[in-house]
Amino acid sequence: MALINFLLLGFQSSASLIMWILLFVAFFAAGLFVERFYYLFVKCDWGSSAFMNTISKYIKAGDFDRASKYAETVNSPLAKGVLSVLSNRTKGAKAIKKAVDEVFLTEGPRIKRNIFLLNTLANLSTLIGLTGTIFGTMECFDAIANAPAAQRAQQLAAGISITMSATLMGLLVAVPCILTHGILTGKADKIVEDMDEKTTKLINAVEE
Repeated sequence: MALINFLLLGFQSSASLIMWILLFVAFFAAGLFVERFYYLFVKCDWGSSAFMNTISKYIKAGDFDRASKYAETVNSPLAKGVLSVLSNRTKGAKAIKKAVDEVFLTEGPRIKRNIFLLNTLANLSTLIGLTGTIFGTMECFDAIANAPAAQRAQQLAAGISITMSATLMGLLVAVPCILTHGILTGKADKIVEDMDEKTTKLINAVEE
């Protein structure tokens, strides 16, 4: 509660613009994280094991047409990679490899899209918070140099409040951005690696 009250003082100070900018950055980062989390953890990864088990059953039974039709019903990068293998299985190893590479060229950037922005937003929020820190420090020096003695303590306290609240707000935005950037980057890399592994195994299976 004390933390919230302290931040509210920052929004009511002469550095309120900096605090509102940091709040906007925080909401933008949160929206970006939710969108990327849904895409990576739900759309790309949810049910991938069950999907591959079903594909494997069809292939072991020699029913490649049903495997292809099933892959068409699933909208995920892995399913598109599998479909490219099954659709080109009769055209030779080079054709299959080329088709899979095209899928990776298309889906790879989509998997990693906009994740780098979280790291950018972390750096940006830190610098914006530092701007507020400098502004508050300038207020403190101005109070010491120019304020009447009766008002000096109050203006000095206000400047320190600006300094601390801007710094705190910047860190409160930056730290989660760095954390979520690491989580999403690791997940994106894992999805690409799984695609590579499973499509390679599938190529070996259909060529046997």
